[in-house]
Amino acid sequence: MAKQGPLLANAGNDTYLGFDFGNKKIGVAVGQTTTATASPLQTIRSINQNPDWNIISQLIREWQPAGLVVGISRQTDGSDNVITPRMLKFCRQLEGRYQLPVYQQDETLSTFEAKQLLFDEVSVNAGKLWAVQDQLAAQLILQTWLNEHAAKQRRAV
Repeated sequence: MAKQGPLLANAGNDTYLGFDFGNKKIGVAVGQTTTATASPLQTIRSINQNPDWNIISQLIREWQPAGLVVGISRQTDGSDNVITPRMLKFCRQLEGRYQLPVYQQDETLSTFEAKQLLFDEVSVNAGKLWAVQDQLAAQLILQTWLNEHAAKQRRAV
């Protein structure tokens, strides 16, 4: 069972879940548009390289997000890389299962950035790094999306 975080009390129409999709693990973060902040939530281990839909469904029920943000990795020239088609399939599955808007966010280098931040700046050991890097990558993905969303809102006013 996923833990109820301190942000859960504020869950509502401005809450979004962010995902860092990987074949073995999926990092999850939560954020709100009103505060324009994202926080790491948890890492979900995949089952035979398939998402654990039970845990994802539980998170959707608990947080009741207005939408979902999924990091999409591409080559530096913009072309698909090996995992891009699986990421896009994950987006379609989320949309179909939960009937929520799914936003794609460029996530090139987010896991690398998360590793660098944890390893270099926080000095997290390799075992702990493996456990939390995907959550932090999801946080970076969602935070980038929230920042862009806030900027669009300001321009619209």
